[in-house]
Amino acid sequence: MEKYYWRNIERRESNSIKVGSLTVGGNSPISVQSMTNTKTSDAEKTISQVKELEDAGADLVRISCPDKDSTVSLKEIIKNINVPIIADIHFHYKRAIEAAEAGASCLRINPGNIGSIDRVKEVVKAAKDFGCSIRIGVNAGSLEKEILEKYGSPCPEAMVESALMHEKILKDLDFNEYKISVKASDVLLTVEAYKQLAKATKAPLHLGVTEAGGLMTGSIKSSIGIGQLLMMGIGDTIRVSLSADPVEEVRVGFNILKSLGLRYRGVTIISCPSCARQGFEVIDTVKTLEDKLSHITESITLSVIGCVVNGPGEALYTDVGFTGGGNNNGMIYLNGKQLSKIDNKDMIENIVEHVEEKAIEIANEKKL
Repeated sequence: MEKYYWRNIERRESNSIKVGSLTVGGNSPISVQSMTNTKTSDAEKTISQVKELEDAGADLVRISCPDKDSTVSLKEIIKNINVPIIADIHFHYKRAIEAAEAGASCLRINPGNIGSIDRVKEVVKAAKDFGCSIRIGVNAGSLEKEILEKYGSPCPEAMVESALMHEKILKDLDFNEYKISVKASDVLLTVEAYKQLAKATKAPLHLGVTEAGGLMTGSIKSSIGIGQLLMMGIGDTIRVSLSADPVEEVRVGFNILKSLGLRYRGVTIISCPSCARQGFEVIDTVKTLEDKLSHITESITLSVIGCVVNGPGEALYTDVGFTGGGNNNGMIYLNGKQLSKIDNKDMIENIVEHVEEKAIEIANEKKL
């Protein structure tokens, strides 16, 4: 039996599509995305926010295009950023065509909301002509009237039926570069809808719990919902929807993936909740380290434990470690081995130095 068999997550087989230069689905890494909240017509502010999201590690960024001013601005935005852009379109088919012409890598639409089949054909033609993929985005809060009348209220079956109906429209038009989402603000509804959808289609799936709430509650709901699905092997790209700085969505998204061993980026801190045994102020130290190490993009593990009960054991399995001791000093560990005792007052500076050195070492190894 494989030693770490319990770490293995067998991902669902899905088709792969291109979103700009990024491959989504198949065996590709699970991508993390977010969405701007600036006025798209204000190109300067939107470009600035997209760049912040790029720096945070976003693989994809979605931008809402509610009017023509937005799609005009989109062309300027795309010229000045590097990450593939998804244009968020609702109802007006011309905005989708304009966004494709402006250089969007993907169009987020509901084909059924665009209007007549002739309008859908025009959107699909534009997507083909300009190399766009499409996301069929089903939300529990905006299901079609006839589907709601059939089921009485939003439910997994209703959401999946809506998604498959839209999928059929694209398939009938010989368009296969699409992914699907079925989101709700209810975690259990979301999870069940995705489970059913995963069995009904080979399309790559975009995961998310929509309108999840503020930073704390939204992160918890998203972690439970998205995390469950990822553990089942379901999901090819994720977005954590928060009423917070969009950069936080990217951070939470990567932390979900890191927690499941599906993708790594930046420093993973293993730290204790602190108690009367702590040899230093653990909570303040961890907060300071999170801030001072936020620029690190290489995957590094760091243990910060307040005392010797679990500290040495945790440090055996991390790149860098610090364990609190007595007399206002503690032990630094490097690659699982004791390095030296240091005073608590020098602890943060010392830890940051070792983590940065480790990041350089990893980066240099990648160049070999």
